[in-house]
Amino acid sequence: MVFLHVRGLQKSIFTAIRVYDTTVSLNITKMEKKIVIAGGTGFIGKYLAEKFKTLGYQVIIISRNRAHIQWDDKDRIESALNCAEMLINLAGKSVNCRYNPKNKDEILSSRTITTKILGDAILNCENPPALWINSSTATIYRHAMDKPMTDKDGEIGTGFSVDVATSWENAFFDFQLPKTRQIALRMAIILGKGGGVMEPFVNLVHFGLGGKQGSGKQMFSWLHVEDLFNIILFLQKEKELSGVFNCSAPNPVDNATLMKSLRKVMKVSIGLPSPEWMLKMGAVLIGTETELILKSRWVLPDKVENAGYQFKFPTINEALEDILG
Repeated sequence: MVFLHVRGLQKSIFTAIRVYDTTVSLNITKMEKKIVIAGGTGFIGKYLAEKFKTLGYQVIIISRNRAHIQWDDKDRIESALNCAEMLINLAGKSVNCRYNPKNKDEILSSRTITTKILGDAILNCENPPALWINSSTATIYRHAMDKPMTDKDGEIGTGFSVDVATSWENAFFDFQLPKTRQIALRMAIILGKGGGVMEPFVNLVHFGLGGKQGSGKQMFSWLHVEDLFNIILFLQKEKELSGVFNCSAPNPVDNATLMKSLRKVMKVSIGLPSPEWMLKMGAVLIGTETELILKSRWVLPDKVENAGYQFKFPTINEALEDILG
């Protein structure tokens, strides 16, 4: 009886050890599932980081924030990128500022220099990430009132913002990375809870200034932040896709329709318009540029739709109801 009891106890101990070893092994495997987000402390970066964590990824952030890997720490950047599944680069100074010489220089350099740091680090990796997604902007296209800009037929514009966008993409695609697929996302205005452009728009409506801005005819291309995340997952899965992708919802609206939709969701009946002269004065007072409101961004995501992506929030009303409803 004592012998049988000891045998049983030994069997239980060995079973427990095997279960423990298996659990440790699974946890190690899980920790090796790694995503790197550069410039990941803003509204979009924080959202993506939390979503990837729910999928079991270890998320590593590269940022000027000292809580994360610093841009001048090349060894840690290379270590983070080595064996990562994907790099997402969102780094860049906000364009919500006055375009004086100092800010212009920082807007450009904060995009091109960080992109070069990341590309050089990937070249030094023994096991580089399989996919590098670099942020770009739909502002690269011209002011479009006559027709939408598609991935294939979109016409590149002129001016400072366009120069920044083209320099950014050139810095990205200058790298020849045989082991890393490269995708540039020409992002429209990203909408989501608690960040991005929603707060200023909501404040305008709250204070009765939620009417059209300027003529109200300028097009507003947008994307729900959840669709942005899902597009990234889709592009990660579709391994034959690379190059430039318009990253916007399939149903852009004009500014007047946007403001009307906001008033409807927020149940505000009155919205005074803001003429262009008023917007120019206000932009100086709050330290921004009217281009952010008055440029007509009319962008369609033909390439990602043709590849099979289906939008969760294809219309502005669906997006605003989810964000503000």
